Amino acid sequence: MAEEDHFDRWEAASEEQQRAFFDGLAAFTAAVGERGSVLLGDALARPAEAVTVRGRHTVAGPYAETVEQVGGFYVVDLPSHDVAVETARLLPVPAVEIRPILEI
Repeated sequence: MAEEDHFDRWEAASEEQQRAFFDGLAAFTAAVGERGSVLLGDALARPAEAVTVRGRHTVAGPYAETVEQVGGFYVVDLPSHDVAVETARLLPVPAVEIRPILEI
């Protein structure tokens, strides 16, 4: 999860600060690679660019009213929930939500 001002702070960050952030993401990716694999991951656009579809209604903006924003995501394959939690601690972000993918 990204903080409310995440996107503004990113745009104001120096190249060195942005590089340090990407170094943190690289450390996470390497740690996942040692334990499992990264299946997918990417950054997301600002919440203002989101569209929410509820039934037949479309609403401009993020999916929910919240102070925290989703700034990006990873889909990883790891041996256990505990390993996912341990590895997520390497991400250079204030909060991480971990969810399993439902097997249907």
